[in-house]
Amino acid sequence: MNTLNCGPHKLDLNNPVVMGILNVTPDSFSDGGKFNQLDAAIRQAETMVAEGADIIDIGGESTRPGAKAVSVQQEIDRVIPLVEKLSRELDVGISVDTNKAQVMTESASAGAGMINDVMALQNEGALQAAASLDSSIAICLMHMQGQPRTMQQNPQYDDVVQDIFSFLEQRVEDCIEAGMSRHQLCIDPGFGFGKTLEQNLSLLKNLVEFSKMELPLLVGISRKSMLGTLLGDVPPEQRIDASIAAAVLAYERGAQILRVHDVRQTVDALKIASALISRELN
Repeated sequence: MNTLNCGPHKLDLNNPVVMGILNVTPDSFSDGGKFNQLDAAIRQAETMVAEGADIIDIGGESTRPGAKAVSVQQEIDRVIPLVEKLSRELDVGISVDTNKAQVMTESASAGAGMINDVMALQNEGALQAAASLDSSIAICLMHMQGQPRTMQQNPQYDDVVQDIFSFLEQRVEDCIEAGMSRHQLCIDPGFGFGKTLEQNLSLLKNLVEFSKMELPLLVGISRKSMLGTLLGDVPPEQRIDASIAAAVLAYERGAQILRVHDVRQTVDALKIASALISRELN
């Protein structure tokens, strides 16, 4: 598959697609509180588009370990005004990071072209809500072991790569049975969501295995704790260089959509990687 519809926007998967993270929350692990006012969020979106973002991924509820849950109405109040504004004013794909059925349907009505669900449509009503959306709206299914608040408490797998592959394969089948088109779907193995450092590294090393599913592969490693641990427990804002390296490694191993905080740096790095991968060099 060489393209993915994101509402009215068509994403060219022959080249790396960069998804800029825009959290309108007070408590996200890296940028919580920075963009939870509408004007600040709009300026950040404009900056990311200028830097080369193909998609803006808006999140209204933090999914970091230990984060507090928010109500459906709170999430709608945070997300929908921004989706409406950006979909009217910017030429960019709009994604909403949510696992709530009502937020999905209202986001699509407001102009979102992608639903990015860390729960892979397992929450009540989510599968039905996603199936009711227009077929031009992309759906990203992510793997997570456990729940966001407790997911890092001793995660265990028989085989981390095969277990996640099997889970995503089943969710894809469930989506198709619910009436969705396979062409709407993309997958995300969920780095950092119920995985130890060693499990995350195994996942990255063997990422190419997920290409066998023949669906667009989205990866989000940007500034995550696995990088902080490898660097000696540095805080998120000091993980930028490591995030760029991880994005390039993921792209080399088959990732087509890279979800990142640092758009300009990642776009530049991926241009170099793409130039090498797309050419037959001696």
